[in-house]
Amino acid sequence: MGIITGVFSFFYHLPRIYKWLLQPYYITSFFLSVAFLFTRKCPGLCENLTSTREDGDSCALDWREVEILMFLSAIIMMKNRRAFTIEQHIGNVLLFSKVANIILFFRVDLRLGLVYIALCVVFMITCTAPVYMGPEYITYFTDKTIEEELQRDSRIRWIVEFYANWSPDCQSFAPVFAELSLKYHSTFLRFAKIDVGRFAEMAEKYQVKSSALSKQLPSLIMYQAGREVMRRPVVDSKGRAVSWSFTEDNIIREFNLNELYQRSKKLNKGKEENSAEAEEKVPDQPEPTAEQQEDSDSETKKDK
Repeated sequence: MGIITGVFSFFYHLPRIYKWLLQPYYITSFFLSVAFLFTRKCPGLCENLTSTREDGDSCALDWREVEILMFLSAIIMMKNRRAFTIEQHIGNVLLFSKVANIILFFRVDLRLGLVYIALCVVFMITCTAPVYMGPEYITYFTDKTIEEELQRDSRIRWIVEFYANWSPDCQSFAPVFAELSLKYHSTFLRFAKIDVGRFAEMAEKYQVKSSALSKQLPSLIMYQAGREVMRRPVVDSKGRAVSWSFTEDNIIREFNLNELYQRSKKLNKGKEENSAEAEEKVPDQPEPTAEQQEDSDSETKKDK
């Protein structure tokens, strides 16, 4: 059943995957990921490569190369168990494939390994992963606005994502958080983000480690009246983040978004009713009659 669900999910998201993969970053990354297989199978190139095969066929994979690729597959499967978006699944495949290519090229020829590493470095410098640009209902805080906004209205619950643009996990989580903001944004339940890569002092103030080795990016923290209500991932007594999967279902369940959304709608409805009652209580001023208007004019003339 799980396989069938996965297949249907793949075909459902196929248009988005197709559009996503056609971007220059992923096209280049794909060619780097299959570079060794192309070199090993390409006529005119493979004949010059060394091989440990008994038949001496340098255009076919030897047993050690097959073993490395099988080990690569096992690592990708283990890593993807914690992936929660299609982008993250494909990103893991491309990343670890490039690592395997480095090992394979160095095993065949030291010069090929150095050339491949140089190409990967150039790729990392010149190409950046595309940032999510889809629809969202998210407020972007800065170091000057975050504290004021969190404390502006004690009835509002803010769910704030602490993220960094350079983090692959934050890039993968961006469409999930955007989808949640579109579904659950209301007057008293709002979504926001702050870039701790840019505002590092905010990461320290709100106790979110933003180093490259930290497992606290992304971090979701709920605030009410400026006070922290809950956060994910949880940080233990030693300051280490407890592993947590940032799936849409997990966030809805842990942060109780369905109940908060319904409560926000009730508060907003009560606010509108109170405003309507206040408007009804204000008496309308009757227009003056002709006699009152004449008396007023005569009094004005006497004053003059």
